[in-house]
Amino acid sequence: MPCSTSELCDIYGEKLEICTLQLQQFGGRTHVSGEIVTFRSDEDNMQIKSIIREPGKGRVLVIDTAGSTHAAMFGDNMASVAAENGWSALICNGAVRDTDTLAEIPLAVKALGSSPRRSLKAGEGERDVVVTFGGATFTPGRLLVSDNDGVVVLPEGSTIPGL
Repeated sequence: MPCSTSELCDIYGEKLEICTLQLQQFGGRTHVSGEIVTFRSDEDNMQIKSIIREPGKGRVLVIDTAGSTHAAMFGDNMASVAAENGWSALICNGAVRDTDTLAEIPLAVKALGSSPRRSLKAGEGERDVVVTFGGATFTPGRLLVSDNDGVVVLPEGSTIPGL
């Protein structure tokens, strides 16, 4: 098991990026780590469907909707596909849906909240761009750890002690 976010704060101090948003835990896993992949879109999730079909290799998909909770960016079907393909987590600065079922899927899922509304399907958005929310910068390729205490991004070139 990777170090907790609290332990990492003790080890790395101010060098660690800490997301201060009070993201809710929705998934069936609570403690994960992995390399960051990013996606930014207001309310369009079409590209996310393609991303999660790729081999996850334990990576974490960080989705930035600029904090919109108007529509859910993913639900149980997409989370199941992500888990089956080896993704460790989906972190969303926005909304998700199907929250009762998400809790049964072996994937860490954190989001601002939930919405029953479907997202747009136009295929708009940007992949593998640096996104910032909650005081943390999520850079593709950097390591992220998420647990019940929070979400942290390790300094460039750092490793997770104990792995």
